[in-house]
Amino acid sequence: MSKPKLHIVSLSGGKDSTAMLLRMLEEGMPVDIILFCDTGLEFDAMYRHIDKLEKYIDRPITRLKGKDSFEYLFFEHEPKRRNPELQGRKGFSWAGPRNRWCTATLKTRVINHYLRGLSKDYEIEQYIGIAADEPQRVHEFNYPLIDWGMTENDCLQYCKERGFDWEGLYDIFHRVSCWCCPLQSFDELRKLRTHFPELWEKLRYMDKHTWRKFLKNYSAEELEIRFSFEEERTAQGLPIKGKEFFSELRKRLDDFNGKE
Repeated sequence: MSKPKLHIVSLSGGKDSTAMLLRMLEEGMPVDIILFCDTGLEFDAMYRHIDKLEKYIDRPITRLKGKDSFEYLFFEHEPKRRNPELQGRKGFSWAGPRNRWCTATLKTRVINHYLRGLSKDYEIEQYIGIAADEPQRVHEFNYPLIDWGMTENDCLQYCKERGFDWEGLYDIFHRVSCWCCPLQSFDELRKLRTHFPELWEKLRYMDKHTWRKFLKNYSAEELEIRFSFEEERTAQGLPIKGKEFFSELRKRLDDFNGKE
């Protein structure tokens, strides 16, 4: 005997998944459960967006959260280390391109655990909000935005037409995800520093109290030096690229790190 189907929308809260959910509901597509997995690292405006969206659609949004906080996993957790050089180090510290532990632990595992419980009684149809201009991210599941040909810009416009603006987050950032993600571009990190100085200071604190450098070539403190130097040069009408800029920047970084 076949199991009944359960149609589940994975909602990150960003423009793409929000547009997908709204259009699915507007077109009468089946939506049984809407899942939002809270990493604890969203911008405050994102949490308010989820609340606003829930009221707008007049449907409950199921909020999931892992048993361990990001802070505990980042600073305190003591995983089994394969690399003997890392023995005795506490916390996962910063993620990297090949070790995105935060996504795996705080989102993927939490969602999969929830879905496994449901799959005992239901056949799961999961819908993922990946836009038509990023098909390289498609693996399995259902991708309505790709079927509709909706790009990232289309999704943002679609949401704005329905009154969703994330309190201006998308006017600042290209992508709105975990605010302290080390996989962000320099440009996004500059914007974080400018528009959310309290979060920037928290990021600097975190970087000072963990064992892995924030970025491969820059600690958060070194980024602060670079960004401050860029502001200084810009105020003087000088370029923030080229041989002269990087030569002087290297001197400042060497002075900071106590190198002769």
